[in-house]
Amino acid sequence: MMHMTLYWSKEVTLLLDSWRTESWTSYSLTLLACLIASAFYQYMEDRRVRFKLVSAGKPSAQIETPFLRGKLFRGGPKLSAARIGGAALFGFNSAIGYLLMLAVMSFNGGIFLAVVLGLAIGYLLFRSGDGDLAAPVLDNPCACA
Repeated sequence: MMHMTLYWSKEVTLLLDSWRTESWTSYSLTLLACLIASAFYQYMEDRRVRFKLVSAGKPSAQIETPFLRGKLFRGGPKLSAARIGGAALFGFNSAIGYLLMLAVMSFNGGIFLAVVLGLAIGYLLFRSGDGDLAAPVLDNPCACA
């Protein structure tokens, strides 16, 4: 039976019917797998952002984020190898993110904590230095006052 509220137990079915934990050893290994997968998600997100920077040929301080300044149509080829590679990285990372979401939807408290802790550790290790990656792009730098 699927739980509809947060519960704390070593017995959990995660993602597949064949992935069941019934002992503390299997539950601990499952928590470790969730933690590693969450940290890997942050690593892949960092790789995707850096790949986008490198393929655009911009220094890290000149990335343009869509909310700060977006362009509807960009010049250049529509199907370049860099855009296809970026789309593949985005798709792969999205798949990992959705699998993590489904794992949390098992409503097991340990799984929830392992995923959140893994995301925090991954952010600390791989993405906490991203402060220099996004800088606001102003149309008129003199109008800042």
